[in-house]
Amino acid sequence: MDPHEPLRRRTIALVGLMGVGKSSVGRRLATTLGLPFRDADSEVEAAAGRSISEIFSALGEPAFRDGERRVIARLLEGPPHVLATGGGAFMNDDTRALIKTRAISVWLKADLDVLARRIGRKDTRPLIADKDPLDVLKAQAEVRYPIYAEADVVVETGDTAHHITVAQVIEALNAHFRETAE
Repeated sequence: MDPHEPLRRRTIALVGLMGVGKSSVGRRLATTLGLPFRDADSEVEAAAGRSISEIFSALGEPAFRDGERRVIARLLEGPPHVLATGGGAFMNDDTRALIKTRAISVWLKADLDVLARRIGRKDTRPLIADKDPLDVLKAQAEVRYPIYAEADVVVETGDTAHHITVAQVIEALNAHFRETAE
């Protein structure tokens, strides 16, 4: 019997702060499970015909979040896949409810210092433009962690290689399915 078969029955939605590895871990997880991979941010950019930074500057964060909600709803109507959500997507009540009914949510959680180091290397994130990444992450963690805690599965990733995180996610998902089957 294929040990990954139960993990292919529902979409796996990765949630967490920016820099935690939702996209890079998600791609590897999808490959390991033989599922398609979807990145909500890339899908929003494709639908809008512009980058997230351009959406933020031209239309503002509320317009971006509305588009993000619609894109995620569309993606969740499709067959099972691994979905990397934007860091703020799970904060939207409607999006969170959709994920709860149509997917298994996995909160990827890492130390804020590790995340600050990772995101400080990129200048494409509009929420940290001209700000201290650690300050932004601390403020986000305070608001978002209680909501992220509603995820079906929590995986503490640490500062490890992506293949180790993928193994941790698969192990946590298998444990979740065993618990819910009992």
